[in-house]
Amino acid sequence: MAFLSGLSAFPITPIDLDGRVDTAALKRLVARLCIAGVDSIGLLGSTGTYMYLSREERRRALDATIEEANGVPVVAGVGALRTDEAVRLAQDAKAAGAAAGLLAAVSYAPLTEDEVFEHFSTVARKSGLPIVIYDNPGTTHFRFTAVLVERLAQVPGIVAIKNPTEKAEEIASHLGQQRSATPKGFSIGYSGDWNAAQAMICGADTWYSVLAGILPDVCLRIVRAAQNGDAEEALRIDASLAPIWELFKRFSSLRTVYTMADLLGVCRAEPPRPILPLPPFAKEQVAHCLTLLEQDLA
Repeated sequence: MAFLSGLSAFPITPIDLDGRVDTAALKRLVARLCIAGVDSIGLLGSTGTYMYLSREERRRALDATIEEANGVPVVAGVGALRTDEAVRLAQDAKAAGAAAGLLAAVSYAPLTEDEVFEHFSTVARKSGLPIVIYDNPGTTHFRFTAVLVERLAQVPGIVAIKNPTEKAEEIASHLGQQRSATPKGFSIGYSGDWNAAQAMICGADTWYSVLAGILPDVCLRIVRAAQNGDAEEALRIDASLAPIWELFKRFSSLRTVYTMADLLGVCRAEPPRPILPLPPFAKEQVAHCLTLLEQDLA
């Protein structure tokens, strides 16, 4: 899965108050990513608020994105509470032309490792869509252990993992351990934007990025520098994004990028309720950060 490398950009999914996807606005977001040259597009991830959308609206988002992407690989979120629902969503994604599915251990009742293993194995087997493990304990409250990742990596059709990055100093050892426990060609990537530069410098395959969904160019510069062995340049650019990382941590990356999309004139949308948009004082901070970033990059 060569496309599961480099920068995977995760845009928001603009919707109205009734949960209907604004496909025109979504296409504008996707067009920015394609023009920038991202390696893949992560549609319907957590930033894409997939769990708030019906199956029909996910299909509409998929069709619009894949049409606009014009060959850029699309990794589509296929998570659901029930295994049968996740299978159908993965089948929809495959039929629409998605290159892979991003699957989280979504639950209401806490899940055991055996339950998660069966869930993932069933979706991979019945859908025929390559599956990326989505380890996102911040929202699912389930953490993939090293043993479970090793088991899942042996399942035909499970081809990659999207890891969280909590402590930059632990990435190198975590990556090394995961490399030794998974088959050759199994793609290992990280999210958590403020530590992603370090992950790419350490040799991760992919940065699954929230910020790249709205500001792909600067994120691509970090990725390309890391891929070229220029750690100093990657860290220099990453340092220029420190004010944005602080906003992400304070207000959440989701709320922040919705505000960025509005301030940049790409689309006017609000996150699905009950999530509220940022208050005016926070929007002013986001606008100030965008101004500083533009000046710094210039």
